[in-house]
Amino acid sequence: MKPILIRGGRLVDPSSGVDADRDLLLKDARVAAIDAPGKLNAAARQDSAEIIDAKGLIVAPGLVDIHVHLREPGQGYKETIASGTAAAAAGGFTAVCAMPNTVPVNDSPETTRWMQSPERSAQIRVFPIAAATRGSMGEALTEFGALKAAGAIAVTDDGKPILGDAIMREALAAAARVGLPVIQHAEDIRMTGGCSMNAGALAFRLGLRGMPVEAESNLVERDIRLLAEMKDSRAHLHVAHLSTAKALEAVKRARRNGLHVTCEVAPHHFILNEEAVAEYNTHAKMNPPLRSETDREAMLAAIIDGSVDAIATDHAPHAAHEKEQEFERAPNGITGLETALGLTMAILHGRHKLPLSRVIALLSTQPATVLNLKGRGSLAAGSFADIVLFDPKQQWTFHALASRSKSKNTPFDGWSLLGKVTATISEGRVVFRA
Repeated sequence: MKPILIRGGRLVDPSSGVDADRDLLLKDARVAAIDAPGKLNAAARQDSAEIIDAKGLIVAPGLVDIHVHLREPGQGYKETIASGTAAAAAGGFTAVCAMPNTVPVNDSPETTRWMQSPERSAQIRVFPIAAATRGSMGEALTEFGALKAAGAIAVTDDGKPILGDAIMREALAAAARVGLPVIQHAEDIRMTGGCSMNAGALAFRLGLRGMPVEAESNLVERDIRLLAEMKDSRAHLHVAHLSTAKALEAVKRARRNGLHVTCEVAPHHFILNEEAVAEYNTHAKMNPPLRSETDREAMLAAIIDGSVDAIATDHAPHAAHEKEQEFERAPNGITGLETALGLTMAILHGRHKLPLSRVIALLSTQPATVLNLKGRGSLAAGSFADIVLFDPKQQWTFHALASRSKSKNTPFDGWSLLGKVTATISEGRVVFRA
């Protein structure tokens, strides 16, 4: 692997508090040195390093997405690990964490290892998240220790939330013993059967059954109560794709009470509201659903004030024929890996003036911290050479048909975005060039 010198760029690294013009030398898949402009030229010549001119560009830690669906094994017609990670690299991501709702469910060390095998042709690093219960059926726990040894970095039943108090209590305790977070898709499915959008006046007008906000907030509150009863400081609850103000308040209370509770918000939940489905647009159908404008504003405010730990895409590809049917029959989910940075830059940085360092922290440094991905989300010397280079001023239009994902189900087709990725480097390898 040839060394690389990235020179002339503005280095933004929230992990070390650096926001300045710096040159960066990458060697043996790691960050070898950081110095003032021109200071590393001699070392680069000695190593015969490839030179990347980053003038006018932001040089930042590679983005980390802690919530993606790569569909393999079993649903390669929607996405493969190869195609999903190619889309991720084009979006500036150097690490993705893959959910276990595959076919079969990733509830074994064998499947966890299979997902990481070189034969999958992943363009960037894939970190599997394993099922918390066998088959994600919510009845018997999987072997957390063996799954962690195989490479799993968290456990969850994702779209099949753990409803039973006893099994959730067991999951939190068992995960704490081996040092894994428990991720919960907070949805009380006893309240959402047959529902396809947010409950409210719009759902009534469209003749669709709606998911009440309590389906999310009640389960978040239940999980926090179980966590509090454990009195185990090692226990870590992570709330996936938070979408309601009521659940957000529960997370804030838990933190004030000293509990280890983290949360993520997807770009669509702080950018869009339920009006996006007004024409029965299945490309705006997801779970949790797009919520009210009040909830959307609450997610946005929580990101800006620091209450949200991470922005995660919940990248959920589906084939065209699956989305091109009646709204209630169409599956939930949208793609998101290639639009996350551009949307976040346009809305949070461009419109709401969130500093670049905060944008990078939400998309890289903090997600890596939430799931304890050591050496990721940082450009400190010795960290993995995971880098994204992007032009923070360039406006560009996203065209779904040009996506590297196998699926094109997105409500952001044709949107004008801000911040164009020019190169992505994963562990010292250039995996994307614009």
